This record gives sequence, structure tokens and C-alpha cells, in this order.
Amino acid sequence: MREDNDVPVVLLHGVGLDRSVWGRVEQRLGRPTVALDLPGHGERPALTSPTTLAEMAADVAIRLPAGPVHLVGFSLGALVAQRLTVDQPGRVRSLTCVSSVAERTDEEAAAVQARLDGAARDFAGSMDRALDRWFPAGEAEETAAWREETRAVLLANDPDSYLHAYAVFATGDRDIAARLPEISVPALAITGELDPGSTPEMSRRLARRIPDAEVAIVPGARHMLPVTHPDDLADRLENLIDLRARNSTSTSPSSTPSTTERSRT
Repeated sequence: MREDNDVPVVLLHGVGLDRSVWGRVEQRLGRPTVALDLPGHGERPALTSPTTLAEMAADVAIRLPAGPVHLVGFSLGALVAQRLTVDQPGRVRSLTCVSSVAERTDEEAAAVQARLDGAARDFAGSMDRALDRWFPAGEAEETAAWREETRAVLLANDPDSYLHAYAVFATGDRDIAARLPEISVPALAITGELDPGSTPEMSRRLARRIPDAEVAIVPGARHMLPVTHPDDLADRLENLIDLRARNSTSTSPSSTPSTTERSRT
């Protein structure tokens, strides 16, 4: 147990965001954490040409802490985390995919391509549309503050760099799908009940592909779980890490209200 308590939790954010999105979750985890900026985001150099999921994962890999890690990815970060887990299986002790897309249908792929095309035509407008999806007015007292906090991060992006990263987000789920069965560590796919882009069904698709995976659905939640539901995330992460440390395939009851489903492969 003690050995696993010292293993850092590495946190990877979503497209257009940066490592600061994890601040609330880091405050709630009772273990070492390392939040990293993805290529083209935060303090990393802007992307100046098209890139791939494999290239993004390789960039992150050289910046991982030494030794094993518990890997957590949000949205685009979840795709990067999946690729890292299959490329470096000895490094990853557990994998958590937060608000992850998976094996989009043709209709879902068309919808995300339309958002990419919209961002190319009107970057600022597309950021507002994303904020409308993530933080609908009137849902919580904190909504306005969350929205403005996130808007500042989104608008700080270099538009071309954002488009290169978003192109990976739009296609990376299909790139990684065939390799998901290679993941052999305990895994969690968690998303919001009301997330229209990273749907509960997508988390179930992940769990059907990853052999030792469970699904958690947070009632009433949308996409930005690290901001809006940090307690749920922190509790679920602690449970998964404790599960891995016990080397058991059984789950402990969670203190969160989210529902849990075991994968059936």
C-alpha cells in the first residue's frame, strides 16, 4: 500500500485547456500529483503543423516522472493517456479516462468534424459554443465563474495550434480503438450523465474494449468534471488506486453518488 501511495498521479487535460484545469482535483487527492500541459497547450510551444496521437503521446512520455505512474486523462488527454498506456505498459499502474470519446459513430464523427470546421471559420465563436455546452446558464451558482475562468484559458490558445490539436481529438478515438484490448491495468471510464460529446455510451464502449475496466456515470454532470465535480473524480481515483494496490478485481463502494458499471467482455 505504501509503495502505491508514493506513486504520482499524472493528470492530462483536454483540448484547448491547460494543466490548471486539475487544480481542484489535486487539492483533494492525498497523494503526489503531476499535471502536465499537452503539446501546443499552456506553457508548451504552439503546434505549427499537423500532428498525431502517437506524436502527442511521445511528447508527454519524455516528461513523465521517473518510475511508475497512475495516469489520468481528460477528453483529448484521455486519448493521449490510452496511447501512453499501450506504448509504455510497464510505466502505468492504473488508467482513468475522464469524459473520454470512444469509437465515434459516423454521426458522432460528423458532429465533431463540424465543430472543427466551425473553429477554423470562427475561433472565438467556437469557444463560446463550447462554453455553452459545458456551462449552461443557471445550472449552478458557480456556473458564471467557471465559465469565465475557462474562457480565459481557451482564448489564450494560438488558433492554428488549437486546430492541429483538435484534429487529433476528432480522429484519435478511431486510431486507438484496436489497441485498447492491450491495456492490462485497472481502468476507469468516468463521464457526466449529460455530456453530449463524451457520452455515457462512449465510456461503456471503452469498458467493453479494456479488459479490466469499470464505468462511472456522474448524475446531472456535463463535460468539465475536473471543474464541476472534483470530489467525485478524486474519490473515484482514490478507489481505483486502492483497488490496484490490493491487486484485486473487486470494487469498493464509493462515497460518490455516481453509478458504477463493470465491463463485460
